[in-house]
Amino acid sequence: MIVAYRLALGLAAPVLLAIWLVRLGRGRETWADLRERLGRGGPAGTGALWLHAASVGEVAAARPLVEALCARVPGLRAVVTCNTVTGRRAARDWGLAGIEARLAPLDYRWAVAAFLRRLRPAALVVVENELWPNRLSLAHARGMPVALVAARLSSRSAARWARASAVLRRLLAPVALAAPHDAASAERLLGLGLPRAALGPAAPLKSVVALAPPAPAALAALGYRRAETVLAASTHAGEEGPVLDAFAAARTRRPALRLILAPRHPERGPEIARLIAARGLGHAIRSAGAAPGDAPVYLADTLGEMALWYAAAGLCFVGGSLVAKGGHTPYEPAGFACAILHGPHVENADDAYAALDAAGAAVPVSDAGGLADALAMLDAGEQERLGARARETLAAQDIGPLADALVDRLGLGSTG
Repeated sequence: MIVAYRLALGLAAPVLLAIWLVRLGRGRETWADLRERLGRGGPAGTGALWLHAASVGEVAAARPLVEALCARVPGLRAVVTCNTVTGRRAARDWGLAGIEARLAPLDYRWAVAAFLRRLRPAALVVVENELWPNRLSLAHARGMPVALVAARLSSRSAARWARASAVLRRLLAPVALAAPHDAASAERLLGLGLPRAALGPAAPLKSVVALAPPAPAALAALGYRRAETVLAASTHAGEEGPVLDAFAAARTRRPALRLILAPRHPERGPEIARLIAARGLGHAIRSAGAAPGDAPVYLADTLGEMALWYAAAGLCFVGGSLVAKGGHTPYEPAGFACAILHGPHVENADDAYAALDAAGAAVPVSDAGGLADALAMLDAGEQERLGARARETLAAQDIGPLADALVDRLGLGSTG
């Protein structure tokens, strides 16, 4: 199976190159970015901790853990790798001493080997479900201790991996520490070959993400009444249309409603603006420097402002849940006491959503009609009740035991 995987990667190389050239042509990446993806460039010979977090959400989740590790290991150095340039930018924005951020090497043996030769990391921490075969096998071959943190394995992913169970057993057997996202993920990992001795404390990292509240002046400048403001957070293609239809329908019953539409990928802004215009809804665009004014829809096509949008909205529809993307984190809107609405696709945090639904702390919807009804019916009092219950249900967990386990199992005291 591993040979077949490597053969498939080789055959896919021309397609990946073509996709990357399109990104280059559109100004989304540079030649320097390609060097990073090929394992070149960046700092050399650091002997640092290597932490991999796929993109913006995983980077945000990893930050409290990195800060906890820095507090326990003075002078800790770490290289944070991401699959996306937006994730890398988010990691660079941490501004933490001794922390570098770069794009992750593609999972070609030669690219990963070039990365390892150049940086000589002391240990690898993988956030969530980034189980790349060549990356893990080469780390094991070089004697690097590996930890899987917030290790999440859905039933669908477990079924796929079961078809290559021999490969996964080889990848999981040497793992020094696996801190599962939840109990179900722990059992699935054990069933696929993780040694029980490697299990560490549960690590739902996104439960400890705490976005800093926005400046009061920035919030006041929006001019929104929270009880009349809806945030559609981290939406995906195929999702904005139903959200806009639901919002338009709800406004026939609640004319004062306003919508902040914050897509997961801000570069899709022009496409989404066309969807808004096609429905005859007035809108303003954040990236163009426009203020919301009286526009019914504010297209928040920027990065780094989610705290502002959560603070402004009493109602939050969590994106990636009306389409089959697994749903984004409910922890952030819960932290701002938003009334949470979500679609049926919540596999990425099914335990959190199950807890919310069981506590009556969120409203599940299945389509645009259900979303429209919820937006129309949830008044200020109900929003406050749902928001308070969501915050209580998803209260942050102590990350200290996980940080202590990593220091111990990975020998991080020697990386400073």
